[in-house]
Amino acid sequence: MYKFLFDIFNNKKLLILGFGTEGKSTYNVLREIFPDKILFIADQEKIIKPKNDNNITCITGKDYLKKINDFDIIIKSPGVKIENINDEIKNKITSQTDIFTSYYSKQIIGVTGTKGKSTTSSLIYHVIKLFTENVILVGNIGVPCWNIIRKVNDDTKIVFEYSAHQLEFIKKAPHISVILNFFKEHLDYYNSFEDYKNTKFNICRFQNKDDYFVYNFDDIQIKKILNKNNINSLPFGYSLKHELYNGVFLKDDNVVFRRNDREDIIDFDKEKLFLKGEHNLMNIMAAINVFKLLNIPDNIIIKGLESFIGLEHRIEFVGKYHNIYFYNDSIATIPEATIQAIKTLKYVDTLILGGFERNIDYTDLTVFLLKSDITNFVFVGQVGKRLYDFFKDYNIGKKYFLVNDYEQVVETAIKFTKPEKICLLSPASASYDMFKNFEERGSVYKKIVRNL
Repeated sequence: MYKFLFDIFNNKKLLILGFGTEGKSTYNVLREIFPDKILFIADQEKIIKPKNDNNITCITGKDYLKKINDFDIIIKSPGVKIENINDEIKNKITSQTDIFTSYYSKQIIGVTGTKGKSTTSSLIYHVIKLFTENVILVGNIGVPCWNIIRKVNDDTKIVFEYSAHQLEFIKKAPHISVILNFFKEHLDYYNSFEDYKNTKFNICRFQNKDDYFVYNFDDIQIKKILNKNNINSLPFGYSLKHELYNGVFLKDDNVVFRRNDREDIIDFDKEKLFLKGEHNLMNIMAAINVFKLLNIPDNIIIKGLESFIGLEHRIEFVGKYHNIYFYNDSIATIPEATIQAIKTLKYVDTLILGGFERNIDYTDLTVFLLKSDITNFVFVGQVGKRLYDFFKDYNIGKKYFLVNDYEQVVETAIKFTKPEKICLLSPASASYDMFKNFEERGSVYKKIVRNL
């Protein structure tokens, strides 16, 4: 792929737009290919220049986007937003994801969705790795795809977790594309829910007849977008409610994969699964489609499903302290994820809610919580203040607390949670008002719980 990159960027004036984890990865690869080329880096925040490199020009501050039209190619990092983009600039924009996917498309299993993509991507990687060591997990899971170029050969399976931001400017799709679900998220970045869904849909929009599209047959938002867009690939659905001609579904309480007229029962023991809850069963069914399309033997699939231990910050058991079971679900950044976590754990007595305000509609969550058996609600952050103001007038045997930090959060939980019940952090909102990301939020929560 290095020659491919050389051919794309040679004799071009390049701008690396955004200098976070992926931007630094882009710089490292380009500098390896072009040791003496002048590279331009733009970021709203201050840039710490790499040492001993005098061939860098940095553009920072509030006007960092002002001169982007001066460049031949713009290599954009995920999440950098360009307002009022015109066609001239749009045609210059590419990304690590765009170029990597174009080059390795036939080797990629791509996974996206609002929730569950990290768990599903990691599960797919885990099972494939039992079948072959020649597999790599990259993307939104935390590994920039250009970091692993030297590890890829013609037979490598690449599991790629795609965020909406990474899919924004791609022009080619993976060989196997998976869409798990659509919920309202990132509406502070996209103009509308439709824009967000259309961006996610790029994962299959550019597939051809030799590719496969795995999708949640029960998701009404996916059905809506499929009704408006034709796909060229062969679809394989998965469903808890319907039998499918091609795909994975439940039949007599068995998980069945059907392709044309042939049916295979995937006979795993649900009691052995670390992944609990209906939402995780859906993630498993999506993954089974992938395994069967890759011709992985059933015994390997079953072994992998039963040995996968899940991911940090996803309905993660922290420990039992003061006769209270503490769980960390910091990844729950939307209401639907919080609802699923509560349904999965069942014995939640104290719920910790709130975080960064993104103007999400919490109506369904509030109705669900008012009907729930949860006794204590600890609100924190910007969203917490909004929800506290809503809930405080409902005097129906529930307690509502508005606190300022996570030390207070945990102290309140210990004081009011009933013995042998659960205290759950499942914030239904992003973390950026108090933390750099949901991982930091979850880690802080766990540290405080264990210290107390």
